[in-house]
Formats: sequence, structure tokens, C-alpha cells
Amino acid sequence: MAGAETVPVVIDCDTGVDDALALLFAVRHPGLDLRAVTCVAGNTGVDGVVRNTLTVLEQAGAPQVPVARGAERPLIEPVRVARHVHGGDGMGGLSLPAPTRRAADTDAVTLLRHAILSSPRPVTLVPTAPLTNIALLLRTRPEVVRNIGRIVFMGGAVATGNATPVAEFNVWHDPEAAAVLLTAGVPITMYGLDVFTRVVVPGADVRRLRASAEPGARLAGDLLAHRPASPAAEDDAGGLGDAGAVCAVADPHGITTRLLPVEVSLAPGPTRGQTVVD
Repeated sequence: MAGAETVPVVIDCDTGVDDALALLFAVRHPGLDLRAVTCVAGNTGVDGVVRNTLTVLEQAGAPQVPVARGAERPLIEPVRVARHVHGGDGMGGLSLPAPTRRAADTDAVTLLRHAILSSPRPVTLVPTAPLTNIALLLRTRPEVVRNIGRIVFMGGAVATGNATPVAEFNVWHDPEAAAVLLTAGVPITMYGLDVFTRVVVPGADVRRLRASAEPGARLAGDLLAHRPASPAAEDDAGGLGDAGAVCAVADPHGITTRLLPVEVSLAPGPTRGQTVVD
């Protein structure tokens, strides 16, 4: 992206292992301007997400990025965290230090609105979590749409799911919120499970990062070592997971997309949370 303007980015996350990788990448990539981070319950409870997010930003050398606490449960259903995947602390039990600062004294929707409308150029919004905060933003502060260039979200699946046989976790966790997002009226890229499981970091790079003396690089290596890659990858390769959505913003030509209608199944029963891609 040499010679190009940086892309203003706002990330909405439920910081577990791969969200942490997304934050590290967004902070360090010279083509991205991370303007704010908002937190929502998902991989772990929202207070744990806030703690993890603050810690990761400090480890990455970006303590100035504002962080706000958001929704602690979906719009309708109770919270259903994914500690079985990300560990009790949401961060794979890496025993990271507690953050030295607190979240902003405002809520996620307020911070999202401010970060989007105060940006001199249209913002790319990157949700890597259940979409509750984004739905609340779009319904209560619809004026933000005028300064959102596009939304690249990690969620959904064309083929099979991971929360159920047909539903991906972020959409399944709050299907109503996902349905609101998909009617936002801005360009949307769905970075779904079909891509999520295929993007890996080779084992040699994971080992090099883990051996680094720089805290942010070392943390990235430790996180990648915790992330299982696809079955076809080498044993010590690390899966990027959610971080791939941020990579797709930094390098939009590195992915191939198709324009297709997508709807979320909202009915009770075994298909709830499925993204139906026609």
C-alpha cells in the first residue's frame, strides 16, 4: 500500500485468541489506522473481553487506542460464551498481565458513533464477533452509515457451521443482530468459515515469532501456536481465524469475492443462525 492513504478502521471484537491476532495486525500494519475498538460478549464474558483487549493493545505498543465496553448479551437470547475453544480467560490460558488502564468512560455504541463520524475519510468497520453492538449502532445511530465505506465481518458460512452443523458461531450467537447488519445499506464483505479455516501461517514463521524479543511479535507467535490450523496444514502451522478479515482490508486484492444475496435464518429450530447464501 506504498503511497496510498491509510484506511481508517474500527474493530468490534470479543477478544479471544484470533481477535487478538486481528488487533495486533491492525495496530502494526502501516496501511491501517485503527481508530477505536469496541467489545462484546462472545468468546468470553464482556468484562473479560475488555480486559483482554486492553492487554493486547498494550502488548502491541498501542495503549492510546480507545476501547469501550459493549453488549453483555445478545438482543434476545442469553449469552453463550466459547470458553471451550478459547480457554477460561478467552486467551488460551496464556496468563497475560493485567492491563494498566481502563476502558473509556462511555459505551460501545457512543464510541463507535464518534470514531466513525469524526473520521476524515469513510471508515471500514470490521466486526470479528457477535454483531450485537453493530445492530444497536445501526438501529439507534443510523446517521453513521454516511461515513462507513464498507463493513468486512467475520461470520457466517456458505457450507457448514461450527456452532451447529449449519451455523457459524458469531451469527448463531445473535442471529437477529446479523440480520440487521446484512441490511445496513453499505457494501458488506462476509469473511466466513469457508475462508476462515484455510488461511494459515507456516510453522517456521510461528516459531520465529515466538522466539522474538519484541513483546507484540512474541504474543502473536504464542497466539498462533494456540490456534489450530486446517487438517491439511503442517502440524505447527497456526490458523489466522478472525485476523483474516483484517488482512482482507489491508490487501483487498488478496481475496476473491462474489456478489450474492445472504439471509439469516431466524426461525427456532436446527437451522437458526444459518447464513443462507443463494
